[in-house]
Amino acid sequence: MSPAGLTFSRLCLSVCLSSLCLTLCLAMRAALLIQRWYRQYVARLEMRRRCTWNIFQSIEYSGQQDHIKLYNFFGYLMDHFSSANRNLVSHMFGESDVFQDMEWERHVCYKEIEVLDIYTGPHLSFPLTISSVTELVHAFKNKQKLHARYVLQLLGKTWTLLRLMPNISHVCTCKHKEITICGDLHGHLEDLLLIFYKNGFPSAETPYVFNGDFVDRGKESIEILLVLFAFLLLYPHDVHLNRGNHEDHIVNLRYGFTKEVLGKYQVHGKMILKLLQKIFSWLPLATVIDQKVLILHGGISDKTDLNVIAKLDRHRVRYSSFVSALRPLKSSGASARLKEAALDPDGDDELSTGRRRVQSLTHGTPLRLRQELPRHSVHSESSRTSRSVEEELRERRRLAGLSLSSDSDPAEVLETDTNEWKQIVDVLWSDPMSQNGCVPNEVRGGGCYWGPDVTHKVLDTHKLQLLIRSHECKQEGYEFCHNGRVLTIFSASNYYDVGSNRGAYIRLGPDLIPHFKQFQSSRSTRDVGRTELSALQALRMQLFAHKSDLIHEFQEYDPHVVSGVISVKHWAAAVEKALRLALPWRVLRSQLVTDSAQDGTLNYQHWVNQLSVIQPNTEIANTSLLETLYKHHSNLESIFRMIDTDHSGLISFEEFHQTWKLLSSHLQMDISDKAISDLAESIDFNKDGSIDINEFMEAFRLVEHSRAETDAPASPE
Repeated sequence: MSPAGLTFSRLCLSVCLSSLCLTLCLAMRAALLIQRWYRQYVARLEMRRRCTWNIFQSIEYSGQQDHIKLYNFFGYLMDHFSSANRNLVSHMFGESDVFQDMEWERHVCYKEIEVLDIYTGPHLSFPLTISSVTELVHAFKNKQKLHARYVLQLLGKTWTLLRLMPNISHVCTCKHKEITICGDLHGHLEDLLLIFYKNGFPSAETPYVFNGDFVDRGKESIEILLVLFAFLLLYPHDVHLNRGNHEDHIVNLRYGFTKEVLGKYQVHGKMILKLLQKIFSWLPLATVIDQKVLILHGGISDKTDLNVIAKLDRHRVRYSSFVSALRPLKSSGASARLKEAALDPDGDDELSTGRRRVQSLTHGTPLRLRQELPRHSVHSESSRTSRSVEEELRERRRLAGLSLSSDSDPAEVLETDTNEWKQIVDVLWSDPMSQNGCVPNEVRGGGCYWGPDVTHKVLDTHKLQLLIRSHECKQEGYEFCHNGRVLTIFSASNYYDVGSNRGAYIRLGPDLIPHFKQFQSSRSTRDVGRTELSALQALRMQLFAHKSDLIHEFQEYDPHVVSGVISVKHWAAAVEKALRLALPWRVLRSQLVTDSAQDGTLNYQHWVNQLSVIQPNTEIANTSLLETLYKHHSNLESIFRMIDTDHSGLISFEEFHQTWKLLSSHLQMDISDKAISDLAESIDFNKDGSIDINEFMEAFRLVEHSRAETDAPASPE
């Protein structure tokens, strides 16, 4: 090649290399820009997801706090008044119509309930068999309902079995055997069925621990209970049920389970609820695996003593004034009943039983008691003996080292009961926190927040290595804290909304290392945008229900009320003071406020007017009464259902008036008799002098206007 050609070739090669380098540089720069954009996108998406989660959780805990405040108000009436208010509350919560713990068949009378030929659902015969329980599961999967006769019979057999069980169940892992641990189910039957599909039905080879909160919120709570109780009867050694804070008669009034049962069993729902009330009080409080892993629903406190929990009479909690784990024995009447029971050896067995003297969880008595149960079904034993349930129970107590009489001073017993009640409430309601210490759980209104130091102290004291609890929804279905010694498991997927969270369960083998299985019952993808819209809708309803409080707080920053304009900073502070949800309001402003000015101010008067919802069909002239109804919708429904002691779904005008008077006393506000009477007459649609609770609450349920009218354009993300 000539020198000129060689030079030309070199020049071309140089140009090509330069172009290649430039292209590579541009490609790398583009890749870096895309990577940076993607990281920012993921960060924004995670921020939106966390913000959405905080909205749902804050509203949930606020509702629990309101419920407990209302309950404490009733307790105050019981303790300090002898007026009509106290008589009304006694009527609402009294146990005069609850049968005592004798032969339950005489009171339930399930044998008198006829199963008609037109009934196409599952049939049960006792003792249960694997095929009959499997048939029951498939029937519920196909949306069939179990006949009330079988429901009552199944619940009665379950109650009989639970009364023989200790407060703390002890489970041993065998070689090559894993134990499955499930968290909250909250009426999500499809999640339970999905767990069974993935993991297998409970059996001697596949033992389960279900860690409470089987009911409320979801629509199939009674079906979950019946399935779990059926497997418990079938495998009493291999199915273990812990009590949750929602296994409580009073909590069920607010969160849907009572309404569900009465809707599905209109004729026998009242008896079903009474029997469930007794069953809930007999559910064990904790489970210990291999003396190393403690499983309980809520948590612990710096006062938690597992030896005390193992010995206390858990069913005695229902002898409190309100038939609930939320309130201890306090009244002098309770003390008098204890004294009378102590002096009367022929009185009710439960009151004359006295203090339990069961050995601590590190000894074998509770395990031995469970091992004395029949291997396959509790009913096989009852068929081999003529002893009554009470005689059998007394014999079991004698074998367990329990006292059959009490010579304790009533005041001393009462103080002990209060301490035991605190132990139970902490187990059912508490949550962990990252800081050391133990403080009251003011977010939920019950139990405590406990820190890593409390975890180490309690676990080390009892020679345990891990605490598994539930009680809190987690986005991934599980979460470790306290240096890996506390594990939260939650098994209800889509808890707040479709796609809001995964469910999970744990498989624990002899090595005691938890293995997680995540799932989501809905086929929908985890769409942050959809979940975010649902959370914002719930938040707007909260804002609407607090309109008067919001205006009052805004005017604190605009004292002359001339312009109606305040800064975004003051807007965020005012909204937090009114709602107290501890949310990042300045971050949420762009989603809630559509017309804020560029200078960092907004017109709060115009914004409040934009909090638009569909008004009820009934016209109410008293705007204060209307806003009170919106703001305290759940509390009002709770009082209605408490007053409706016969569970008919109807209340008289007088009961309606008493409900509003109770609520106004609780809220310390004045609502005139005329306003209440006008409201009652306006919603008595058929003019029969009574009010349908469901129709009334549905008529005033907050429903948002179409999103096209109220929302800004959706974010491009």
